[in-house]
Amino acid sequence: MPQGPGPAVFKILPTSQQYDWGKVGKSSKVAQFAAASQIPGFTIDEESPYAELWMGTHPKSPSLVRSSNAPLSVHIAKQTELIGTQVLEKFSSDGADKGNLPFLFKVLSIKKALSIQTHPDKKTAEILHAQQPDIYKDPNHKPEMALAITPFRALCGFRPLPEIAKHLSNTPELAALIPPLIAETFLSLADSSTPTGPEEKAALKNVFAALMTAEEAAVKASLQALVARYMARETNPGEGEDLAKLVLTLDVQFPGDVGILCAFMLNYVHLSPGEAIFLGAGEPHAYISGDCIECMANSDNVIRAGLTPKLRDVPNLVSGLTYAASDPSKHFVDPQPFRSPASEASTLYDPPIPEFSVVQGKLGGEGKTLTEKHPPLGGPSIVIVTEGNAVVRWGEEAQSLNVGLGDVFFVGAATGVEFVNESADEQLVFYRAFVETE
Repeated sequence: MPQGPGPAVFKILPTSQQYDWGKVGKSSKVAQFAAASQIPGFTIDEESPYAELWMGTHPKSPSLVRSSNAPLSVHIAKQTELIGTQVLEKFSSDGADKGNLPFLFKVLSIKKALSIQTHPDKKTAEILHAQQPDIYKDPNHKPEMALAITPFRALCGFRPLPEIAKHLSNTPELAALIPPLIAETFLSLADSSTPTGPEEKAALKNVFAALMTAEEAAVKASLQALVARYMARETNPGEGEDLAKLVLTLDVQFPGDVGILCAFMLNYVHLSPGEAIFLGAGEPHAYISGDCIECMANSDNVIRAGLTPKLRDVPNLVSGLTYAASDPSKHFVDPQPFRSPASEASTLYDPPIPEFSVVQGKLGGEGKTLTEKHPPLGGPSIVIVTEGNAVVRWGEEAQSLNVGLGDVFFVGAATGVEFVNESADEQLVFYRAFVETE
């Protein structure tokens, strides 16, 4: 157990980001948590959007240690036992970054769709950062997981090829933007029995590239015709009311934007609270609405190509995608028991990357247990309380910390903790992001 000069568990101050796609005022979970955590100087403006809450060591918006106001990265760099030897050796390339966590933890509150985007793999991130450091701020990759805390909608990954083919055949407004030879080649390969091999991926890439580089006037004309048809409640086979509603919503938010037509090529998913999706490098996606817990590798690299007023980098987006078309179930993260199969209070979301995992904890309410012990982990973690109040206990000397709604706290490596909900009538809900190298 850490024996440095400070405690192994301590509160940190998150930071909030105000982007125009965020939920407004108190309707935003980000605003609710930021206000409850008592970030100095933070007050909710009911006319302003609150989009993201950041918890971690990324230099763009680092968390501070509440008791000292020191950057979290500086604090843990002086007490490297809080990170753990194995994590330090695996993720710190040199002494300069020994205070950086390998993950960045967030809350997102989305009213307006985020951009059609992808994140580069590690090699591409290094190249882009070297070439355009003002745009691509760091050399790290950014695999990410979104865990819904309210009903949540997103576009994630390419639809199965037969679905895209059906849209290309039955949606004339989409087909009008794809050169005939490219469309014919794709349709000839997009059979349900055909595996998605190199030839199929190349055909999909050609269709997507043709769409994203279509003339602006042609895109606007197609969208105008498509929106008019949907407003008249006319849908063709395979389109459906859900897809039509999405197109109409996106057209209100981003009129005439080519990114709207990505709805015909990407899986559209509805997540209930407690469901999660994972997006690896090169997977196209766009979060549409809702609130979520998000965790990612410690990076802010985004390649955008639609549904955004920000810089669009279509060439790098098109060249960096995997074109691995599949059913949306590929992106869902199956919840698992956390450490103990007998535990009903803690649920593990463990995506297929080493930088992070997330645990959801629920204590109390409906006669459920009021205490939960988490064993020592091999690396550091960050916890946010999203409902209720608790006492967190750790160490042989029974140290404790009172936490409530919006509180964010750090747990050092090799530190077992116990969560105690002292109110049988009120549920405690928390989310814990962590890393370890087993």
